[in-house]
Amino acid sequence: MKLSIGIFFGGLFGALGILIYLVAFGSDYWLLAKEIEKCSENQGIDGNATHSVILHHEGFFWRCWFNHAEEENSNTMETFWFTNQAPTKNCTHAYLSPFPQNRDNSNSTSYHSALVYRGFWNIFMLLGVVTAVAGGFLIICAAPFTNHRLYKAGGGLFLTSGILFGLVVVMHVFWVQSISDIKGYMDTRQQDCSQFTVFVRYGWSFMLAPIGIFFALFAGMLFLLVGHTIQVHTN
Repeated sequence: MKLSIGIFFGGLFGALGILIYLVAFGSDYWLLAKEIEKCSENQGIDGNATHSVILHHEGFFWRCWFNHAEEENSNTMETFWFTNQAPTKNCTHAYLSPFPQNRDNSNSTSYHSALVYRGFWNIFMLLGVVTAVAGGFLIICAAPFTNHRLYKAGGGLFLTSGILFGLVVVMHVFWVQSISDIKGYMDTRQQDCSQFTVFVRYGWSFMLAPIGIFFALFAGMLFLLVGHTIQVHTN
């Protein structure tokens, strides 16, 4: 009875972990950014001042940006919701270029360093998804035969995927806070417009990742415990 409960909750948490991993992996909202240039303002319909805004969002596959006119003190982040998407966007493959288009400089040292860093980030995320899915398949194969080796292997893969996605989250934080050099980008743009500002936030995909990590690690520990229990009772 206790073994069945462990298998049930392990399967439930494992399935949730895989689902969240796939959503975080497939959605391009790890980073949200807003560029505001207040050097040229226009009057809105209601008389409020509006200014040009460029919105960015990026993830594993794509980096997209689009223009948006907003009024003072408006909540631009609502524009990133799936129901409020812009009719047209400019997108490029994020894994081929570490910086937005207007920052690309393939001859600079920072560009090559960022490209290598981004490459490792992509590899860790891809491995995290693959190991979680492989662990799920092993657990499915183990269930009919109560094979303790398959349960342990599946649990180990879930734990590995949790560790890999943990590295992905940590690397993304370092990317935003340091390697992307947002301050340097702002200084460069402020040479042309002193009122240029960039706001950066972590996106929905980034916020989902720690939840998936928790489910994957918990499922991995449960399946390791199940495998150990089966081994003890069969010997």
